Amino acid sequence: MEVMELIPVEKTRAGNSNLRILNDIQDAEIITSSSLRERKHFIESNTNEVSFNHLKDKCVIPVFAKDNEITISHVDFIETVFEAASKVFPREKINSPEIRVSHLIKGRTPDAIHKPVNELLDKDRTLYYERMAFVIEIPTIHEDIKGNPLTLSVGGVRAYNQENLYSKKSYEKFKVFIGFKNLVCCNLCVSTNGFKDEMRAMSNSELQKQVIQLFQLYNHSQHLQLLNSFKDYQLTEHQFAQLIGKARLYQYLPAREKKQLPALEFTDSHLNVIARNYYKDEHFNRNNDCTINLWDVYNLFTGANKTSYIDSFLNRGINATDFIFGLANALRGKNNYQWFLE
Repeated sequence: MEVMELIPVEKTRAGNSNLRILNDIQDAEIITSSSLRERKHFIESNTNEVSFNHLKDKCVIPVFAKDNEITISHVDFIETVFEAASKVFPREKINSPEIRVSHLIKGRTPDAIHKPVNELLDKDRTLYYERMAFVIEIPTIHEDIKGNPLTLSVGGVRAYNQENLYSKKSYEKFKVFIGFKNLVCCNLCVSTNGFKDEMRAMSNSELQKQVIQLFQLYNHSQHLQLLNSFKDYQLTEHQFAQLIGKARLYQYLPAREKKQLPALEFTDSHLNVIARNYYKDEHFNRNNDCTINLWDVYNLFTGANKTSYIDSFLNRGINATDFIFGLANALRGKNNYQWFLE
């Protein structure tokens, strides 16, 4: 299967300079070959990988019901972020996006309203995806931490369920990030200074300005320094067991006690994955003496995060970074993260 290419063109439909994504992949609806099933992805959960051409050619664009104004499509969102990255990093190589979708919304064309389901043809069906996430790697900006190659990556999340599509057109919401992708496991390493939880925009140009601002304010050297520091801290087996046990208790604490502690957004199902991979993960399991450094713990958390739904995925990734940084500080002295280790 050939790889998608992102190629600059002089003009778009709107007359502004932009980028067009060309896809030489066979026009399948969902990419499901056996080789892709074995490939590691930045998110898994209930998502499927789709091609850019599938989004562009096969999916309808939702509208705001009261005025029939179109939303900013998934395709436009991806192109906007790609163009912003091209402007901020003009001399760097920028890869094609990996796109993951979930929550398929099906429909029919008007002339197929009265057809039985078993008589519907492809031309009678409409579809779009309620949730979409994508990652674009910039491989020429890279670093190595504990033998793990990291590449700078940008991307975003769009969830139509967070829009009021039954109203008139209003500001639309997007999540955008810039951070690093661990090529060993495809885990995303995202920090608060490279993430915008709710970017609001009415148009592609307005969205692009905000994306460029986020990319320009991001300090990748500072982020790498933070990630690199994690490997200098060790947890004993007892401390790791305390961490998992206290994290489970955290979910059931009285509200007053929970307010006094740092946020932990990982659920019991995530913690089960983390506990299992302490023993079984190929790259980030315990050492021979049963200790584990915080870089490996961090990757156990970000690996478990891949089972999150698209709309909560980036927020949990940020929480993983903040939480492990808090544990590092707790190992240096008392702070409110100490509760998870005592």
